[in-house]
Order: sequence, then structure tokens, then C-alpha cells
Amino acid sequence: MLMARAPEFAPHSNFKTGRPQVTLTTTQIEQLIAATRDTAKTEILPWYRRLDDSEIDTKAHAQDLVTKADRASERALTAVAADILPGAVVVGEEAVSDGSVSLDVLKGAEQALIIDPIDGTWNYANGINTFGVILAVVEKGETVFGLLYDPLGDDWVMAESGGGAVFGSPTEPARTIKAREARQINEMTGYWPPAIFTAEQRSRMYDFAKVIDRHSSLRCACHEHRLFAQGGADFLLTANLNPWDHAAGALIAREAGGYVRMLDGEAYAPTLTDGNLLIAPDADSWRALADPLRMAVFGE
Repeated sequence: MLMARAPEFAPHSNFKTGRPQVTLTTTQIEQLIAATRDTAKTEILPWYRRLDDSEIDTKAHAQDLVTKADRASERALTAVAADILPGAVVVGEEAVSDGSVSLDVLKGAEQALIIDPIDGTWNYANGINTFGVILAVVEKGETVFGLLYDPLGDDWVMAESGGGAVFGSPTEPARTIKAREARQINEMTGYWPPAIFTAEQRSRMYDFAKVIDRHSSLRCACHEHRLFAQGGADFLLTANLNPWDHAAGALIAREAGGYVRMLDGEAYAPTLTDGNLLIAPDADSWRALADPLRMAVFGE
């Protein structure tokens, strides 16, 4: 089992808000970060650009990949979670995929750790540098901690509920990060995954794209959420609600000052399984994007 060691940084302290304060201790947060770093070094990076075809499988479709590194990373993080968060339910992407864990456990769990052992597996398996590890801690249906870790850079973006969003690294002091200032819709850049939408939706979304500056997809929610929280994008839209992809990023976006809602206007929660999440710098920007995007996605 991996031994979690404290990373060389001090987490950002909480400040009072109207939301419940995170119940994790500073030590637990340090241990989660340390375990993620250790796992990347031992289970992910040694196989990067060294996998052969027999070590890469498909899941739901040909582009939905899983590798030996995904499975090893999830096993390692699941094992160490028992020491760091005793009693927590562990919801890993691969465990849900193989049917050994149900997403329903999130709804009733006092505390749950959600693991995306390698986010951006297609990139990882094809030797592209844009991949990461995502952790989220959910308590009674609310995300209270999120971590977006970049194994190649050995740095991370994290947030505690009510504590702001922070960039962390073993080589420099932690610093607070903020979402980009609001701008006009024709100046906006954003990220969405076109392949996950239907052909009809994509056609309408490409019409919408003509009124913004540019759009793209990194095939990696970890880095798209990191970009938004650090001011590198104006909006994010998703076509799925996998909690391992978005629970951490939605919390971090909110703590970075962003406006986080479902496209239909409802509040986001990590227990939701249907709908589209839209994240923007503020409420006005969100509203400016939501109407044309609802037309594009829903055709109404």
C-alpha cells in the first residue's frame, strides 16, 4: 500500500461563507494530495508512452479507453483511502464501469471519495500530455473538497468548500486563483466535447460557435476545469455528468468565483446523472450563454 506523505505546501485556509465548512482536516487533505502524487509516480508515469496494445482496452465504445495504468491507479488510491478517510465510500470510475460499485451510493453516503484514476485516458494512451488525476470528497451529497492533479507537471488545483481555489506545487507557495473577468460573448472562448453530443446538436452548436471567439475540447475534464479556474477560459459545457469528471471541477470553479449551474438553471450536485453543466465567470455571463446554448442542445 502507498504511504501518504505530507506535501511541501500549506493548504489555503477556510473563510466563513453561508455554505457548510469542509470537515476534512488539513492533514487529510495533505495526505490525499501526497497519495495522488505517489500514485502518479508509481502507477501512471512509468507506463506513459510504454503501453502495448494488450494493455489498452475499450469500454462503452472504441474511443472510451481504459489502460492497465487506470486500473492500477484506482486500486492504489482506493487502498490508501481506507487509512486517510476511514469509513468513506469509494466511488472509482473503473469500479463503476465494471459494475462493482453503483453511483447510487453517493446519495446516501455520509462521506464518499470519488476517483478518476486517469482523466483523459485517450490522450494518455495515445502519448498526448493532457491527462490528470481527479479526486473529490462528497459529504451528504455535497462536494466539500476537489483536486485536479497534473502528473507531468507535478502540480495541482484544489479547493475546499468555502476556502477559495488554490494552485499548489511542491516547489512554490500555494496561491489563490480566480476565474477570468467577464467579457462580451463575442470575445469568449470555451470548451465542450462535441463527440458526446448528437449530430443534430453539434450542427446547432457550431452555429452558436460563430458568435463566440473560439471553442475547443482537450478530451480531458481535469485540464479544462484547471484552465477555467485559472482564468484561461470563459465557459465550460458538458454533455455528461460523470461525478469523477465534474464534482471536483464544479467546486473549484465556484471557489474561483465562477457561476456553476445546470443548463436548465437548476443547481449542480455530484449526485445528478442527467443534464448539462454550464460554468461561466458570473451570473450575467452564464445567462448570456445559457439561452443560445439551450437552443443548441435542446432545440427550443
